[in-house]
Amino acid sequence: MTDDDRPLRVAVVGGGCAALSAAFELTQPEQQGRYEVTVYQVGWRLGGKGASGRGPAGRIEEHGLHVWMGFYENAFRLMRACYGALGRDRARVPLADWRDAFVPAPLIAVTERGPGDGWLPWMAALPPAEGLPGDPLPPGARPWSMLGYVRRMAGLLQAVFASLDSGREPAAASAPAPDAMLAQLTRWLRFGELATLAGLSQAAGVLDGMLGASPRLTDGLVSSFVDALAANARAQLEARAGDDPELRRLWTVVDLTLATMRGIVAFGLLTDARGLDAIDQYDCREWLLLNGASRTAVDSAYMRGLYDLGFSYEDGDPARPRIAAGQALRGLLRMMFTYRGAFFWKMQAGMGDVVFSPLYEVLRARGVRFRFFHRLEQVRLAERLLPGDTPHVAALEFDLQAQVARDRYEPLVDVRGLPCWPAGPDWAQLVDGELLRSEGRCFESHWDRRRVATTTLRVGHDFDFVVLGTGIGEIPRVAHELVARDARWRAMVDHVRTVATQAFQVWLAPDMAALGWPHPNVTLSGFVEPFDTWADMTHLVPLEAWPAPPGSIGYFCSVLPELAGVASTDPAYPLRQRERVHENALAFLRRDVRHLWPAAIGSDGEFRWDLLVVPPGTSVPPTAERFASQFWTANVNPSDRYTLTLPGSSAYRISPLDTTWDNFTVCGDWTDCGFNAGCVEAAVMSGRLAAHAISRLPALEDIVGFDHP
Repeated sequence: MTDDDRPLRVAVVGGGCAALSAAFELTQPEQQGRYEVTVYQVGWRLGGKGASGRGPAGRIEEHGLHVWMGFYENAFRLMRACYGALGRDRARVPLADWRDAFVPAPLIAVTERGPGDGWLPWMAALPPAEGLPGDPLPPGARPWSMLGYVRRMAGLLQAVFASLDSGREPAAASAPAPDAMLAQLTRWLRFGELATLAGLSQAAGVLDGMLGASPRLTDGLVSSFVDALAANARAQLEARAGDDPELRRLWTVVDLTLATMRGIVAFGLLTDARGLDAIDQYDCREWLLLNGASRTAVDSAYMRGLYDLGFSYEDGDPARPRIAAGQALRGLLRMMFTYRGAFFWKMQAGMGDVVFSPLYEVLRARGVRFRFFHRLEQVRLAERLLPGDTPHVAALEFDLQAQVARDRYEPLVDVRGLPCWPAGPDWAQLVDGELLRSEGRCFESHWDRRRVATTTLRVGHDFDFVVLGTGIGEIPRVAHELVARDARWRAMVDHVRTVATQAFQVWLAPDMAALGWPHPNVTLSGFVEPFDTWADMTHLVPLEAWPAPPGSIGYFCSVLPELAGVASTDPAYPLRQRERVHENALAFLRRDVRHLWPAAIGSDGEFRWDLLVVPPGTSVPPTAERFASQFWTANVNPSDRYTLTLPGSSAYRISPLDTTWDNFTVCGDWTDCGFNAGCVEAAVMSGRLAAHAISRLPALEDIVGFDHP
């Protein structure tokens, strides 16, 4: 509390995962009411890049495909705490608990070229792992240590080699005394006793046991041993893998795993305090090639899937895959070795319904105020400092996009008993709402600068602290004083780049089996451009409001290349990009979807447009015109663009813990948060760090994975 015993006022700008995580932490019961939080949000809904809305027939319309991963420890902790505080009545609300809202989805797939122009799915159902994401970690557990990763990789190799050796179960790794380990390694290397699959399996097991018993034995001998293991595995598997798709896929995993192990040892990452950050100047595929991976492995569907899931293409160009090696491997290792429960978890409604409606309801119950239709125009820094003052934010300038007719705007609508965000504003709650509607006001468009008023918040009067949670694409506009004064901010906006994305959704009358997809519900990546990622989202049908429910739903997404010849400042830019997505989607359905849904193609070779389910009251002929009744989006707003982790760029990120400006912190997946990637987990970690910067809560050791390395 301040001297006059009032709560400290915190202005949170933005309504995405990072900003709302900060608001959630600042209003936790252990804060004892020390902070009075107000959230300022452009437009009518929360969510940022994760926003969704309910359109015709209550259908869910997303910015893209959102699937949570089983290693999202901080994000799941947030949602478990949120649903616990929400206390929904299961008899009244369909998603009452977090386990209702998130369901395991263990099946994953990538695709690779098959005979002719065909594509073959490479599918795996990953086994459930012990525990659930967000469970408390055992005391002293450090599943993200470099040594832990290497041991898990050794265990994976042991299991793969044993499975190839006539289905033999891997033997338990022994851990002899250090002298005996050295003797055994030396004998294997000298006499070539790795010439069988059984020998490879045994060697991998002993390597695991050796590292567990004496991790200091990470010198040239171990490096030579890993090299020998790789050479012998290549000699035994690579040649015969060419004619066997399943063996070839296993060899790809082995090849990449061995290259990663070799690189960790060769680059000294087991002892380098920077951990994986020490190799962030390399592109991931470049680093793997440096450490002995084959060109076939780094160009495989497995690696394309990794790049696709992170939209990791500079300027949205599929010919320019680039992601920092350290962060890429950190993500891959956590995905493979630290997930709990299931590898993927699918939300059982839109992300707005599952994540942002519950957060909104809990925060409002805690007294957080929400100011919708507030577009930040400028962060003003103090011009003159009094003696003893530190640099700080003096004011926040906003444009008011609309005036709310009531005391506060009520944003949610009910769809099948679930509080949801609508796909558009409730014009009846706005002053002159019908006039604003007739003028075509687009509150969420960066290019629609219309306003009805302005307002300025001042330090000491309206706020004490600021949490800036806008996307990095907005920073040059709303924080140009920061960029002008601070060379680090200039470097950050120059080096931390973003990419536009595209997505479309279709609702179809037949189920997936009738469309020709013979496999269970799946999330698939590594497919053909312009839409390389697809998910079967049919499980959402019961929570939409169709009078005659569709049989299936498909979501597709990918990067969206930059538009040549039209500047992003041109008001025509967003419309042109949206037209491109429309054209891309039509071409994809005509040319490429046959590889997934062969029965969706008619005898004339054209997509069967009559399969598309149109909203009630819509009359559209069964031609390509019917696609106009579906949903597609070009995510080109500066705040909607996906944050890339290009090689070398993480060094330029600003941390939420930065203390340069006394009353100001930032949050977002573009900050230096310990997991520098564009995902929910990074955003939540960043929001928790921003709350810690203000209140010292949560404790840094409670931000899971932040201590990496």
